[in-house]
Amino acid sequence: MGTRGSEVGIAVVGYGYWGPNLARNVAATSRARLVSVCDRDALARQRASARHRDTRVTDDWDSVLADEDVDAVVVALPLPLHHSFALEALEAGKHVLVEKPLAGSVAQCDELIRTALERERVLMVGHTFEFNPAVRLVGEYLRADELGEPYYVSMRRTNLGIVRDDENVMWDLAPHDISILIHWLQRAPLSVNVTGAALLQPGIEEVVFMSIRFEDDIIGHVHCSWLDPNKLRDATVVGSRKMAVYNEMSSDMKVLLYDKGIVKQRSLGRYETFAGFQMLARAGDVLVPKIEPSEPLALEVEHFVECIVDGRAPVTDGVSGRRVVAVLEAAQRSLEGNGAAEPVVPAPAPMLGAP
Repeated sequence: MGTRGSEVGIAVVGYGYWGPNLARNVAATSRARLVSVCDRDALARQRASARHRDTRVTDDWDSVLADEDVDAVVVALPLPLHHSFALEALEAGKHVLVEKPLAGSVAQCDELIRTALERERVLMVGHTFEFNPAVRLVGEYLRADELGEPYYVSMRRTNLGIVRDDENVMWDLAPHDISILIHWLQRAPLSVNVTGAALLQPGIEEVVFMSIRFEDDIIGHVHCSWLDPNKLRDATVVGSRKMAVYNEMSSDMKVLLYDKGIVKQRSLGRYETFAGFQMLARAGDVLVPKIEPSEPLALEVEHFVECIVDGRAPVTDGVSGRRVVAVLEAAQRSLEGNGAAEPVVPAPAPMLGAP
């Protein structure tokens, strides 16, 4: 099986909350064609038929796997179904894009990665924010040493609802922030501490506070909640020279670059009593960089198609997805262990690559 010329036939399985956005972007992507939408729910199929009149809409997953016009599958199902549907698609010879997180365990991620390698198929995970221009700009600041040595990153992802009953808020929201942290810091996460509370449903935490310790003793802090009155999607990156604030909810100031920090310099006169040094706050200009607007999900789908057509490895490949799930697994152990620090299991040597 292969693509017809440079056009990739794509099926979207799952047309619930996020599936319609994926289907819309697949249909709008050059070098791709939305061949089919698959969902067991009759109302979901009705919506898909109304929006994509030239697309086959079905509840028969086996027929999607057998369809030679389908070169790739986008899995937009609840987390417990990610592994099984992605595995069946890979085994059927399809390229696969899976919504975040890649799977429910590191072991499941490893099986998907091995299968994709064996079948020579693209496996990609939907870490959409890694395609966000504002997120990418902050990453460029860090890689260019614009901020100096990174000290810590503090992130918030909160809103009032949607409250899920099949997974806690950490597995629902934190994959975005974990993937952003790894993308920004380009370092391996070593351990994680998590505290949280299940206030509405027993055993399903609606609020969590997570601290991830990375190489070079850098800390990433993530606050996720379904119960906050305000929808927040922001992060503060504190460096030795400058600081950056990312705010996804802002329409025109998604990134602010602060030329300020704490300067350690030798003391004179009366400061001699403070071990020979004083800490002085330094304040400079605040830069609001211009960021060209673009839809991150559109960039993600375009990248998936490009990787299939050009034979390239995705930026958010299976190993990238595994890194995030490894943090989530350790975080879940910490959550269940009263916040004790839990080590993050590194990938085996054959799977390791640059974060």
